[in-house]
Amino acid sequence: MAEAYELHRGKYAKLDAPESDSGSPLRRSLDDAYRTSSDEEDLDEFDPLNYDAGTLKRKKTRTRRPRGESLRGQETIPSEKAGARRRWYCVSRMCVGLTLLFVAAVVLLLSVGGIWAWKSVPENGQSPPWYPSPKGGTDEKWRDSYKKAADLVRQMTLVEKVNVTTGVGWEMEILGFPSLCLQDGPIGIRFADNITAFPGGVTIGATWNKDLIYKRGRAQALEARLKGINVLLGPTMGPLGRSPAGGRNWEGFGADPVLQGIAAAQTIKGIQDEGIVATAKHFIGNEQEHFRQSWEWGTPNAISSNIDDRTLHELYAWPFAESIKAGVGSVMCSYNQVNNSYACGNSKLMNGILKDELGFQGFVQSDWLAQRSGVASALAGLDMSMPGDGLRWADGKALWGHQLTKAVLNSSVPMDRLDDMVTRIVAAWYQVGQDDKRKWPMPPEGGPNFSSWTGEKIGLLHPGSDDKTTGVVNKFINAQGEGEDSHGKLARRVAAEGTVLVKNDGDILPLSRKGWKDAKEGQMKYRVGIFGEDARLNENGPNNCPDRGCNVGTLAQGWGSGSVDYPYLISPLQAIYEAFEGVAHVTDWAANKIPEEKEDLLHDQDLCIVFANSDSGEGYMQDGGIRGDRNDLKLQKNGNLLIKKVAESCGNGNGSTVVVIHAVGPVNVEFFADLPGVKAILLAHLPGQESGNALVDVLFGDVNPSGRLPYTIAKKDEDYGPGSKILYYPNQIVPQQNFSEGLYIDYRYFDKNDIEPRYEFGFGLSYTSFHLSSLLISPKSFKKTLLPAPRPNGIEPPKFDTKIPNPSTALAPEGFKKLSKYIYPYISSVKDIKTGKYPYPPTYNTPLELSPAGGAEGGNPDLYTVVAEVSASLTNTGKVDGDAVVQLYISYPDNYVDEETGEPVDFPVKVLRGFEKLHVEGGDKRAEVKFALTRKDVSYWCTRRGNWVMPTKGSFKISVGFSSRDLPLVGTF
Repeated sequence: MAEAYELHRGKYAKLDAPESDSGSPLRRSLDDAYRTSSDEEDLDEFDPLNYDAGTLKRKKTRTRRPRGESLRGQETIPSEKAGARRRWYCVSRMCVGLTLLFVAAVVLLLSVGGIWAWKSVPENGQSPPWYPSPKGGTDEKWRDSYKKAADLVRQMTLVEKVNVTTGVGWEMEILGFPSLCLQDGPIGIRFADNITAFPGGVTIGATWNKDLIYKRGRAQALEARLKGINVLLGPTMGPLGRSPAGGRNWEGFGADPVLQGIAAAQTIKGIQDEGIVATAKHFIGNEQEHFRQSWEWGTPNAISSNIDDRTLHELYAWPFAESIKAGVGSVMCSYNQVNNSYACGNSKLMNGILKDELGFQGFVQSDWLAQRSGVASALAGLDMSMPGDGLRWADGKALWGHQLTKAVLNSSVPMDRLDDMVTRIVAAWYQVGQDDKRKWPMPPEGGPNFSSWTGEKIGLLHPGSDDKTTGVVNKFINAQGEGEDSHGKLARRVAAEGTVLVKNDGDILPLSRKGWKDAKEGQMKYRVGIFGEDARLNENGPNNCPDRGCNVGTLAQGWGSGSVDYPYLISPLQAIYEAFEGVAHVTDWAANKIPEEKEDLLHDQDLCIVFANSDSGEGYMQDGGIRGDRNDLKLQKNGNLLIKKVAESCGNGNGSTVVVIHAVGPVNVEFFADLPGVKAILLAHLPGQESGNALVDVLFGDVNPSGRLPYTIAKKDEDYGPGSKILYYPNQIVPQQNFSEGLYIDYRYFDKNDIEPRYEFGFGLSYTSFHLSSLLISPKSFKKTLLPAPRPNGIEPPKFDTKIPNPSTALAPEGFKKLSKYIYPYISSVKDIKTGKYPYPPTYNTPLELSPAGGAEGGNPDLYTVVAEVSASLTNTGKVDGDAVVQLYISYPDNYVDEETGEPVDFPVKVLRGFEKLHVEGGDKRAEVKFALTRKDVSYWCTRRGNWVMPTKGSFKISVGFSSRDLPLVGTF
């Protein structure tokens, strides 16, 4: 009999606490602080007819639900390793008090105006229904993979099919399809040894280097393959960065859809070229951590991101369209609701946009416990339920598993929906070549060779169950590469290129390894002081805090499920000491408060390098009064005061101060940016394991800084606009977040309102200078029409026998040993199956008209027809070799009105549509930069037509330059 394995991040058969995309093996939610007996009632009651609603209905009597859905279970205790971490998730007294205050307020609200409060959210949500779920296998590039997948799926039994879809798998060796291992994440392999801690997404985004982004993705995938991982849970392009204080912005690439889309596509190509399935996440609208998940903040429902159709297409879905065009194998739906329907149960998002309009051929997986319904989510387009448990962590009560088996047997989930779910998963497996047994041997030789739950070689095979069988769970495979192929070298390059120089008065940088730049014989040795806690390591080790959930020592990654353990961490302090060894007198005070008796350290310096930071992460953890989202954009731990003191006192006012900031995103620098003593400011973002070495490369000019801001730095937080604010307190029982700013986030908002930023989007300095000239715009000859060409038909998806099997085939084999809390596909008795007519959603049997914007991966192929080519000449006018990021922005025709209705159409002042990073030698050497503009680049989304519209009247302005506010070349077409 085949042994059962859990389909889980990081390791087969880890049953105790299926770990979430949002964190620890078991999340300690705020509702733990006030759970009472009433909390054990079935409050998670879903009306079976409200397929796209998903908000809780508080009822004293239960309603019948379609067969196949299960009730919420009680939270259970995690494994020993998870238990050891519980203290990191316990709530402080203050939090408990605030929580109780919130509960009291809710009770009062319900008693006074409760009916209004509960009914303020539309019962059926606001997201339109879209059924049935489109079948995969319609794209020519996936033809062979779907043929192989369909042949395999036709041989599977019902329970084998269900097993593939539900956070649980076993060794189906007869069929040759293994259990799949899914693992975080966006910067490396979480919970693993001998891996690389790469720089954060915001850092690679700040490089604006397509080739480097690809190489980083491929290196991450190689490590995943060597560790036996099938699916890498990254890259992240949601959150996009609507709120600059958003806790997980650092996992993505920047606050612009084109920058995010290009970076995501290059990452995906790198990952999948190495044979790993990439996961585009989180789809969609997960723009803050507060209230992003049911119960995590004490509220019974997650926040609803209310987004209009045009904004959804032109901003938040744009990077996902680019990811799908790049062939991504998986998309992860997010915790939050969108237009008052849970993202993982929202048929418009999954069926209508992902699978129809964007032609997605892979599988949609839930974020860990983001699935909030059983039958409804299956019909709405969800293909894989992760981690397998239902509405509560580690309770062993699945929404799918045996419940999905029941649902198929009683016909509440059609057999062809299950077949499509399974085929999509298996096709993605084939698409990246994981059927190659030379690279992917079957267990025990193959499969994951590390454990997420213990660092010992021998450990429990099923630590979450009552089974005490042990075996080898860690083989300690070194996946980091060696010598010239060491991934540490790549991480160092990414960190250096992702460092943005925003101030360099008097060319204080680069520093000289001789100490004095103009050293004279007999001159006193150069004196350098290093200040700030962020310069040093955490005294308890860089991995002291689980999931990097504390801001102690130098900051090199944010916290949460996107974090990894460091194999090592080079501190700035160590690297600077080594760089100046023998040529300068270096001292340090690696703390953020300098006592009076130590102020001589400041006075006795020629150069002061001061470090400060700003941290954030996922909402299940908190540190320093910050839970997930930052409270503001200030430097943390009194960083501003430290910088001011150093700048004013360095060398008794005659020294020079260099400020280095490690941060998850934009920080306000107004407190110190204009101080006379501050000569240089470096934004080093989140540099990963090679932090100090990469910084020294830039400080001393071994690497000419070429990073550019992937966001705007404002003079005050309010300049980002009212829509940029985090919703810190619930405004309804279901917190509502209206994206009323529409298209106007980051630089678009600054442009629209004529606000001067401190440092604009795309800005960054170099140790050399560049000049752009010779703009040439070459329109292509094509039929200039408002709408793209008609949608192509695509190929026919595979067909299956839709006959429902005999329920007796879904019983567990005689003598089969079940493990506690393990999710199995088997039913207990054929008597549980009651057939009948179940209420499918409206339009389920009368399919909607397909989107004219669809027809292939990424959308209608005509959207990617090149309509114009743009070129320019780039000259390095300095003496030093360097890299320049040339950016192209377009502006739509002025005062444009719809050419059919006469209605005015609002456009941002300009939008990024392309960028290229070029290396040019110094001494007036030149290089040519070229861009291709597509129909989609110059179109806008028309909600009335449900299509992309390209204006045919008026002129487009093309602006080419070095940032959103430095665009010396302008032309029209």
